[in-house]
Amino acid sequence: MKNLQLPRLYPALVTGLITAGLFLPTAFAQDWAQWGGSDPGRNMYSPATGLPDHFAPGKHKKGSEEIDPATTKNVKWVTKLGSQSYGNVTVAQGKIFIGTNNDSPRDPQHTGDRSVLMCFDEKTGEFLWQLVVPKLASGLVNDWPGLGLLASPCVQGNRVYVVTSRCEVLCLDINGMADGNQGPYMDEAQYVVGPGKPKAKTGPKDADIIWRYDMMDELGVFPHNASNCSVLIIGDLIYVCTSNGQDWSHSNIPSPNSPSFIALNKNTGQLAGEDDAKIGPHIFHGQWTSPSTGVVNGQQQVFFGGGDGICYGFGATPVKEGDSSFLKKVWWYDCNPPEHKVNKDGKPYKYPDADGPSEINATPVFYKNRVYVAVGQDPEHGEGIGNLTCIDPTKTGDVTKTGKIWSYDKIHRSISTVSIDPKTGLLFVADFSGFVHCLDAETGQLYWTHDMKSHIWGSTLVADGKVYIGDEAGDFVVLAVAKEKKIISETEMDTSVFSTPVVANGVIYVASNTHLYAFYDQSKAVMKDEPARRDIDLKK
Repeated sequence: MKNLQLPRLYPALVTGLITAGLFLPTAFAQDWAQWGGSDPGRNMYSPATGLPDHFAPGKHKKGSEEIDPATTKNVKWVTKLGSQSYGNVTVAQGKIFIGTNNDSPRDPQHTGDRSVLMCFDEKTGEFLWQLVVPKLASGLVNDWPGLGLLASPCVQGNRVYVVTSRCEVLCLDINGMADGNQGPYMDEAQYVVGPGKPKAKTGPKDADIIWRYDMMDELGVFPHNASNCSVLIIGDLIYVCTSNGQDWSHSNIPSPNSPSFIALNKNTGQLAGEDDAKIGPHIFHGQWTSPSTGVVNGQQQVFFGGGDGICYGFGATPVKEGDSSFLKKVWWYDCNPPEHKVNKDGKPYKYPDADGPSEINATPVFYKNRVYVAVGQDPEHGEGIGNLTCIDPTKTGDVTKTGKIWSYDKIHRSISTVSIDPKTGLLFVADFSGFVHCLDAETGQLYWTHDMKSHIWGSTLVADGKVYIGDEAGDFVVLAVAKEKKIISETEMDTSVFSTPVVANGVIYVASNTHLYAFYDQSKAVMKDEPARRDIDLKK
């Protein structure tokens, strides 16, 4: 089994549009409208308070996939997903969005392996609509079986932007087909079944596609096994990782000249610019990162973790050069130290050697004029050495020797994004080997580690003085935000937790492989405003 997932988002004190010159996803005051919440720097932190610190996810009804609500505690509602759910939750304007697969079909027209973006009602968990994405005909080399939709959507206004398993960027209507087919894209009935097949019947529970940008067709990119990116919006532009990578041989890059990072017009889907970093020939394996942004030296920068193990800072505004427009490099930093490239005998490590270099699959986090990012590999490669780096983005050019503020090499390979608590200055990051690390964000000093004893695919979430994290074994742990380790609670979920928990409007959303849980503190809830705890009927 394969694949990468990446992160989510958190609440905002302001629901307006502009922070440091950005157009942020607009939503309710405590929504989580994009990966990283309201923070375009992607820090996995929420200022929410009054959150629960323990849960009872409940037991299955006998012979059923439904959860018995009488066996739950601090559960507002729970609903069925597919059988593998790597996509992180997005919460915006009363709706929940999450990627999964089609092993529990919501529509009898669509059976078998599909990727699915599901939309639920925030208050009740009721199923509202879905985007069904057929598999690519090229098979597992580009679109690995069973993974489902991996990307966390980004919501702005009445639009939902998501990267599909077909290596497309789609713009969707937040209401699906319930308010009609808005166009200009009008062929959803063909899209959901795939090219050349009899069209499906579409209705109010289907997605409404506004525009579609196919990165394989338009850019010639070759995604390795999976496509993933949680897009970033700045003004009228959407920034996207193309997922360009190797072919089945694991030695050849079919499209070395295709871009790794692009900008699209959010209103039309037209290409606005591509990176000038020429990452393609140097990709180790694949690319599954998501971008972040921040203002540095008075200029907007976009941060991108390359498939070559280099973290890049690009100017946010595309620059016209001849017939093309480019996102220009401002600085770049090689996150693999020299000792991870050559062994003691002076011979280069061969990727994916456990002691050798890695790419960047985590999201770079911009916080207080610094960039934090760890290296890692496709989980199929197993465990190995890693490196977490704190980079100074105020410098220019190749800053590998001059831009390091600190690095931490006691971490294993990681596909997780960091969480920094602004009250304590503590940084939390997970690695794939199952360890949660607590460090000082300013100095890199290690305070403690916690062994989850199982692989960690998601990221930590920091909120309300607590650290929330799940693992492959289905263990969900709540730790204290403190310099001394304290385990607040440990919960056994129904199955693996590959996703990252998010918080919105006082509720923590945790997706296991098979179910989405809305956890809240029942003792603090205003019951007259809260629906009864319930398990959502799969047939609705």
